[in-house]
Amino acid sequence: MFSGIVEAMAEVVAIEHELDNIHFTLTCPFARELHVDQSVSHNGVCLTVTRQEGDTYTTTAMRETLLRSNLGLLRVGDKVNVERSMLMNGRLDGHIVQGHVDTTARCTRREDAAGSVIFTFEYDADPAMARRGYFTVDKGSVTVNGVSLTVCEPTDNTFAVNIIPYTLENTNFGLIAEGTVVNLEFDILGKYIARLHEFEK
Repeated sequence: MFSGIVEAMAEVVAIEHELDNIHFTLTCPFARELHVDQSVSHNGVCLTVTRQEGDTYTTTAMRETLLRSNLGLLRVGDKVNVERSMLMNGRLDGHIVQGHVDTTARCTRREDAAGSVIFTFEYDADPAMARRGYFTVDKGSVTVNGVSLTVCEPTDNTFAVNIIPYTLENTNFGLIAEGTVVNLEFDILGKYIARLHEFEK
């Protein structure tokens, strides 16, 4: 379980393909504190640490994860938003994030807005999935590349988010341009409410 408050950016230092899996080796400020079997969010994807050596650690993404996320697009040198799992005795500064990416979206617009930057994202609309809670609502929460954000101007398949300078500097939002593919996790509370509504019919 995560909060969507990114701790740091990790750099991909090695990539190894094994059958349908990809092993990513990364370095980040807290790499030495990690241990095998620990969960870490990578661009919003919960992955398990499989090896830890000095300033680097390795994790594995399987085929299902690669199909639903942007991890398969990563190259050596790319920056990834990382967050360790939430401590149960701490504040929930973002929102409840599972680290289970639902789909990807593409940035269709990046616009400076006098002190912040507005990003617009578009994803494939699926009415059946929308009925199960896979959508955004105005002022609701959404996770983009592991960052907990507030939704603005949602449509059936687009939404915007307003990013402050701190987030631009301390996450890979600073690298997102038109055409960039990002990971989305829709709000789990919306999914539960939609599912409950199905049982009430």
